[in-house]
Amino acid sequence: MGITIEDLTVTFKNKVTAIDHASLEIPKGIFGLLGENGAGKTTLMRVLTTVLSPTDGSVTLDGMLYSEGNYDKIQRKIGYLPQEIDLYPNLTVQECLEYLGDLSGIPKQIYKERIRYYLEKTSLTEHRKKKIKQLSGGMKRRVGLIQALLNEPEFLIVDEPTTGLDPEERIRIRNLLVDFSKERTVLFSTHVLEDLAATCNQLAVMKRGRFLYAGSVSELLEYAKGIVWDFVTTDPVQAREVENKYLISAKQYVENGIQMRILSKEKPDMNCKPANATLEDAYIYLTNY
Repeated sequence: MGITIEDLTVTFKNKVTAIDHASLEIPKGIFGLLGENGAGKTTLMRVLTTVLSPTDGSVTLDGMLYSEGNYDKIQRKIGYLPQEIDLYPNLTVQECLEYLGDLSGIPKQIYKERIRYYLEKTSLTEHRKKKIKQLSGGMKRRVGLIQALLNEPEFLIVDEPTTGLDPEERIRIRNLLVDFSKERTVLFSTHVLEDLAATCNQLAVMKRGRFLYAGSVSELLEYAKGIVWDFVTTDPVQAREVENKYLISAKQYVENGIQMRILSKEKPDMNCKPANATLEDAYIYLTNY
């Protein structure tokens, strides 16, 4: 299962171009999608879920062209967790998921077993009798993820799946997605770089409707090799000067002063030490130069 995007363009009626001649290959496994707000990620996901038709270019899912005649077939292969999801507030978690299972046309015995399995995997079993309107935001995200998984899609698209979750639950959801992606494709869009570092081997970075980078996480880290410097100062004035002069990926007050991570191709003209690049360093450097 693979997705091929070729020269994709999406322009809205107000003449704003959200995706600008973008091309990308999304292979089997978990594929990360990064980008600032307004980069075009949501528009791309709307195209991939058949909600939005492209202005130009093409998308194929396992060789099947995205076209109106194929949308029904494509939709049966897709699961989607949007950033904002409307569930049924007056139904219980169990009732909501069973209703969605019915709507999906999954045999009752099968969807009931899947609901039981995913409730356990997302730590929602003890909350299954609560009404949706009684749930926290993080719990609603987990219910939304279960609905996206119910038909065991070949292509799962998840937008910020760990928003509102505590650290333990984030790890559970990440592990669930990794297990699910063994024989499938998962597009994982998030602002939490730690989640991608823990789950993805491949990712793409979007900015202004185009892909700045598409490839392996290790290659992106290699791109940032030699550009990260650790600097500590006790002088707040010097710290401000450094911030004005260089790109800073982290700043922290420590025992011996103010510690900063400077991103610069050339060694800064001060006493600093080279540091290993993180995915966050590489992303910030890539999107700012």
